[in-house]
Amino acid sequence: MKEGEIMDPGPGIDEKTDNPPSYEHAEKKESVPTIDLEHRGDNELNAVFQNPLAGFSREQLFENVEAFCRKFDLMDDLETFKKGALISQSPENATKLPELSEDERNALVREHTHKWHQPWQLYWLAIMCSLAAAVQGMDETVNNGAQAFYLKHFGIENSDNLTGLVVGAPYLACAILGCWLTEPMNRYFARRGTIFISCFIAAVASIWEGVANSWVNLFIARFVLGLGIGSKSTTVPVYAAECSPAPIRGALVMMWQMWTAFGIMLGNIMGVAFMNTGDNLNWRLMLGSTVVLPLIVCAQVYVCPESPRWLIQHDKIHKAYENFKILRPTNLQAARDLYYAYVGVELEREVNKGKNFFTMFFELFTVPRNRRATLATWIVMFMQQFCGVNVIAYYSTTIFEDSGYSTSNALLASMGTGILNWVFALPAVFTIDTWGRRNLLLFTFPFLAIFLLWSGFSFWIDANDGHKRIAMVTTGMYLFEVAYSPGEGPVPFTYSAEAFPLHVREVGMSWATATTWCFNFILSFTWPHLLSSFKPQGAFGWYAAWCLIGWVLILLFVPETKSLTLEELDQVFSVSTRKHASYQLKNAAWHFRVWILRQNLEPLPPFYRNAERLAEVGDTATN
Repeated sequence: MKEGEIMDPGPGIDEKTDNPPSYEHAEKKESVPTIDLEHRGDNELNAVFQNPLAGFSREQLFENVEAFCRKFDLMDDLETFKKGALISQSPENATKLPELSEDERNALVREHTHKWHQPWQLYWLAIMCSLAAAVQGMDETVNNGAQAFYLKHFGIENSDNLTGLVVGAPYLACAILGCWLTEPMNRYFARRGTIFISCFIAAVASIWEGVANSWVNLFIARFVLGLGIGSKSTTVPVYAAECSPAPIRGALVMMWQMWTAFGIMLGNIMGVAFMNTGDNLNWRLMLGSTVVLPLIVCAQVYVCPESPRWLIQHDKIHKAYENFKILRPTNLQAARDLYYAYVGVELEREVNKGKNFFTMFFELFTVPRNRRATLATWIVMFMQQFCGVNVIAYYSTTIFEDSGYSTSNALLASMGTGILNWVFALPAVFTIDTWGRRNLLLFTFPFLAIFLLWSGFSFWIDANDGHKRIAMVTTGMYLFEVAYSPGEGPVPFTYSAEAFPLHVREVGMSWATATTWCFNFILSFTWPHLLSSFKPQGAFGWYAAWCLIGWVLILLFVPETKSLTLEELDQVFSVSTRKHASYQLKNAAWHFRVWILRQNLEPLPPFYRNAERLAEVGDTATN
């Protein structure tokens, strides 16, 4: 293979072969293709999910749709399902199908020309998911202001170990239990049930935190809080993705990070709102204030429809169809999405036959395509913590106090970091699909390093020298939030949700979220030790160095995923790590010579064949 060409991941379902996929005999009432999965290589399995309906004649397709409708007592809608199957088989030619009426054609066109014109129930679901994200953000940062008071109240402000343990308790629980409970909880309680349980746990833990009578009791309450955070952070993005129509799926999944940032801002605001309510009451009200949002989500979640894909997985086809009709503008679109999802789920079952959680987890590291996705998601999730952002989220009040602020002014300054985090997350909705995930990270990481060094080195300014140190520390931390929010803020969860192939996606997402929460705990626990041992200058410098290391890791090991379909992503992650890293080093050297040394060089050939065409197709679909 020539340098810069994309590797072939194996034959896809839609390739012209002498033996096209076939269905089981109609007497078995099967409605999914019996593809020879047993003798396909592991790297070839992923391509099966691209379009399992391609390659069938119209007669074969209609025969199997009829078998499907007969099996699940949907014969009243047989003609609608036939049309839906034809659309799924060839989406690019859907509006040319003679079977469709003019209204049906218009509905398909409006999916792209008026993509935000959706049933109100879908937006109600999006609001619920956004509130669930805000619950998480608020749970994370309300402790920022509260710790300025409860550490003194419990007499542990001088113990770095106890401070780090209490602050980091939820993230320890997420890493070792919460994230790994996601798969069994989703299996038995569905998406809505998992969200309800996790938010109920968060509400109970919030009250528990507010009435804690010792640091041990507070630690246990915060550890329980983490059991809710872990499963919620994995389930809500998946639930949103499974319920959303394709044209706006990416934007709705992005809402998770944006509204987490909103919750982070709310947590900082609660610190300001209750700071003057009394020494032993203020921190209790701050921590207890987080009970409101999860109760709203608990009341709202069962008004939303269950994920149709989960219902299909559990053979509740009638209910899945009813829910698709709620979430889609027309019955035709509901039938199309139901049948296509059903075939995909059945193929997934075939791929996973005889496998359990541990087998699929093992495949994250043994299958080369999966291993590259696992490495890339580990890097972006690891760097979401070790870029140092949660030092500011969890400890900004004490950092501002050390720089010279009073406690009340430190809480106000912390509120500023939360507001900036949310405001500058808003542009990411537009930039993440135009600039790309990788480019956003490569562009922002050098600035993160600079602003961390700015904040840390500002502590060398004499504290008695007017307000210079306060101004410099505040400016550095604020600029850090500005650089973080459009890059390392939204990219990790979005990237992780799309990098894994379908049949290991839930396990892969559990791995990715466990990674971020594990290093979240490490950061929370070790920050007081770093401050004691290396002072603010060295502590901030430590994370600035990791930002530079992260830039190199992203350059070498994190491929771009913008505007690519599942099949194209399989091709991207099938390129060897050595080839990808080698090309990116040459590309970095080329940019240095052209833009820094001002040399006139010929452009490098694109790494992926037809990369420009793929970008154009993605932009056209988006518009």
